[in-house]
This record gives sequence, C-alpha cells and structure tokens, in this order.
Amino acid sequence: TNQAETGEVVDTGQDAISTAYDLYAYGQDNNDALAVITAAKIIATTPVNESEATVEEKVEEGADTTEEADKTVAPATLDDMLATATKLAGENETYKELIEDVKAEQPRGRLRGPGRLVKGLLAGRTHIIRDTFQGGRLAQVTLIGDGDTNLDMVVLDQNGNIICRDRSYSDKLRCSWYPRWTGTFSIGIKNQGRILNTYVLLTN
Repeated sequence: TNQAETGEVVDTGQDAISTAYDLYAYGQDNNDALAVITAAKIIATTPVNESEATVEEKVEEGADTTEEADKTVAPATLDDMLATATKLAGENETYKELIEDVKAEQPRGRLRGPGRLVKGLLAGRTHIIRDTFQGGRLAQVTLIGDGDTNLDMVVLDQNGNIICRDRSYSDKLRCSWYPRWTGTFSIGIKNQGRILNTYVLLTN
C-alpha cells in the first residue's frame, strides 16, 4: 500500500481556495459584498496550474446517455466573483476601491500553486483521473462541485488499494494522505445525481 502514517506537511493552497468558494457562496446568499470581495482576493492571490492529468470516463449501467453536457456552468471564476462583488457594492465607494485593488492583485507568496482541473460530469458517470504524488509529502485532493448534485470520491494507489474515500452527502470533498513513495494514484469521482455537475479538482 502506497500510504505512510506520517510525512512532510506542506501548504497545498487548497484550503485557501476552498475557503474562497465558501465565502463566495455566503456572500451571494446574504448579499454581502465584503465576503464576495474577500473571496475574490483569495482567488486572485492564490496561484494555480492547469492540471495535465489524464481523465477516463465510465458510464454506469442505466445512465441517461441523452443528457447534454452544457446545461450548467462551472464553479465561479475570478471574473464571476468580481462581477458579483461589483453588483452588490452598488455605489459604496469603499467597496469599489477594494474591488479595484483585487483586480490589480497578482498571485504571490508561493512559486507553485495547486493543479486545477475543471470538468463536467454527467449523471451516472464516473471520472477516473490519474495523477502522480510525491513520496514522503502530504498529498491532498479537493473536489468542489457546482452544487447541483451529490458527488462521491475515492483514491486508489497503483496496486488498487483504497487510500481514501469521501462519500459525504455533498459535492465538496477532500482526501489527504502521505504516499510512501512517488507514484501514480487514481482519483474516482462519481455523479450520484440526475443532472450534470461541473467540478473543480485541486491536486498538489
């Protein structure tokens, strides 16, 4: 089993991004411009790298194969957050200045951020993403869906051993572990709902 009890703890940047999405949702639900601005600032200052991990799709028996893949949108981007912040800020000059400050921000403080993969997962489908994680260091995977359906996630090592499983009734999931050696892991994501869910997968 490619899993150790302990290892080097590193900042993967995923906690910050996950917090930003939570803040954005709170700000939208409560018409709180400052919460949305704060979320946008976190996204603007946390670098990410577009993931090059391979993705395989499996169709579950009985799944609806007629569903179209463009019925919903991806989780909010920085531009989406800034647009929402501008709308909620109205004529508040302080908020307007804060929004301009966010627009001027550049990722800083970390040379390399988490890998980011954005995919749409239709109902009754499973995505299998294969990625390599470094031995002896914290490995972390964060899944952030668009809120439309329940997602499940499981991580297997190259020998088929279950390393982590998150089946909570949500589409915001997390798995963390310490690989014994540098190797390839398979991340399985299953859409348990009836419609498309477009997710962001963060890895380090």
